[in-house]
Amino acid sequence: MELKKFKKNNKYKKTLLALGIAGMCLGGGILLNKSYALYETKKDYNVIKGEVPDFGYDVKLAIMVDEVKKTDMPTSPLGKDNKYYKVDVSCTSSKTTGLWDYNAWRLNLDYIESNSKCTLTFTSSMSKTDYDKYIQAGVALRRNTYRGKDITSLWKSGDLYKQIADGTFADIYVGDYIISNTNDAYGKKIVWLIADLDNYMNQGDQGDGLTKHHATIIPSYKLQDSRMNATNITTGGYKGSEMYKTTLNNVYSKYIVPDFCKSSSACHIITYRNLVSTDVDGTSSNQLGKETGASSNWEWVDRQLDLMSEVNVYGTTVWSSSGFDVGIDNRQYAIFQLHPELVSQGISGISGTSTGRYWYWLKAITDSADFAFAGEYGHASGNSASDSNGGVRPRFLIG
Repeated sequence: MELKKFKKNNKYKKTLLALGIAGMCLGGGILLNKSYALYETKKDYNVIKGEVPDFGYDVKLAIMVDEVKKTDMPTSPLGKDNKYYKVDVSCTSSKTTGLWDYNAWRLNLDYIESNSKCTLTFTSSMSKTDYDKYIQAGVALRRNTYRGKDITSLWKSGDLYKQIADGTFADIYVGDYIISNTNDAYGKKIVWLIADLDNYMNQGDQGDGLTKHHATIIPSYKLQDSRMNATNITTGGYKGSEMYKTTLNNVYSKYIVPDFCKSSSACHIITYRNLVSTDVDGTSSNQLGKETGASSNWEWVDRQLDLMSEVNVYGTTVWSSSGFDVGIDNRQYAIFQLHPELVSQGISGISGTSTGRYWYWLKAITDSADFAFAGEYGHASGNSASDSNGGVRPRFLIG
């Protein structure tokens, strides 16, 4: 069996092969994909960012495809007779382990020892049903892993939408972000965060609900400051508010459309069905423990942009007046579960973008005069509907 040897790198390099070779260092391991054979004639590893440290060891790989040794791995999951390749990884080292990532179609190696030797065995014997199970496991991994990588280039190239549409989310993880071409109300570049993946799948009152693969997007920082209503009322619920009827429409046109909806034929913003509160009983009991009003009805509507619910943010209701405030927004976004500090603070370290602590409105009614908000001090509360200092931090779906 032929073993392909990866020569160790003696110093950092900043050149990336223009042959589609890519890899990435993560937590002491290596991710490798595409053609391994080409490494045989090179002195250096080549990775996504164009640099890799000196690991002080060699890695050797052997590739078997349907029991025949090869110098190149299959470049796609579909093998002969339209059957999907099952990929097994075995390493001779007692510590080195390998795992095949079916979504990104690449090899993950961890705990690499000196002179590690691993064999990749591709067998075109997998059914589509079994292959889909591997893909779904990969999506679950991405939803439960906070990576925090800049994927602006993926967005600009259009590959982001392809990876969402095919349901693999191959190089997309929760916490990854896009640096916008658009400024927020404070003159800073907007940072769009991947908050969750396929989390609204099958929700909605029409047919099977939303069946299109999607990523849920939120801004890292509030986009602007606005009130919920001109006066301290919640009449008509969230749907009856000035925020819903006017402000969010303006926010959609000003901040969302320029980045994600270039034209009617190139619009990646998904229309989904949402339940929104439509009425408030001014004498009903609420979470405040008082008979000062609670939402009392709801309605299915088509939406592209909405405020988040308390459950989306905290994973539970706190000051939401009733179940009519929640609807389909009954699950916490993965990003807040994995990195809860992002509930009230924008991510830092990105030049030219807004950061720091801030508070913003949520879609829930608190009582007859107040709406819920997520506080800058990490607290949940409610505030007068007419407060114009409330941040607007909406969510939308792309695909």
